[in-house]
Amino acid sequence: MNFLAHLFLAGDDEGLVIGNFIADAIRGKETQNYPENIQKGIILHRQIDQYTDTHPVVRNNVMRLRKSSAKYAPVVSDVIFDHFLAARWSDYSSIPLVEYAEERYDFLHQRKELMPEKMQVLLKYMTKQNWLVNYGSLNGIAKTLRDMQKRVNFANTMASSIKDLKAEYSDFESDFQLFFPDIQNFVKEEIKKLEAR
Repeated sequence: MNFLAHLFLAGDDEGLVIGNFIADAIRGKETQNYPENIQKGIILHRQIDQYTDTHPVVRNNVMRLRKSSAKYAPVVSDVIFDHFLAARWSDYSSIPLVEYAEERYDFLHQRKELMPEKMQVLLKYMTKQNWLVNYGSLNGIAKTLRDMQKRVNFANTMASSIKDLKAEYSDFESDFQLFFPDIQNFVKEEIKKLEAR
């Protein structure tokens, strides 16, 4: 799952949203540097990633991307799933995606002092380029993959994965529709466990 899915799955709890957003920039014991509610969000993000990476539908999706994306196939799969969440947004939320994205950007900007500098910079670009909404179009996903390819220090062909998405669009979409209810149910249970701590 990429940014849109992580933000959406975190719900409306402030700590869970912030923790889910910053988790990839937090290493090991650095988690302890944050308030307990944000720590729970970081933990939830990692649980979402682990569940996603081991889910059979996602593994099938990743295998479909190996030829074009090699070791980055799991990352590309996450982006593609964000595309389908954005493209089918009204299936999952009664709030229009444009409105939801604007609210999330505002929410995160108001709390950016709680984030590592790296994530503050990323948030600036995310907002300026409206990533959350642009994930919903093929052009937006193509640009996301091109930008990701440039940011990675190692040679990679992530951007070419857009051809796979276009060629097997209905198969990727079916994978997403099979998987997303599972991750929603998983997250509901994990949030209950975190709240009980």
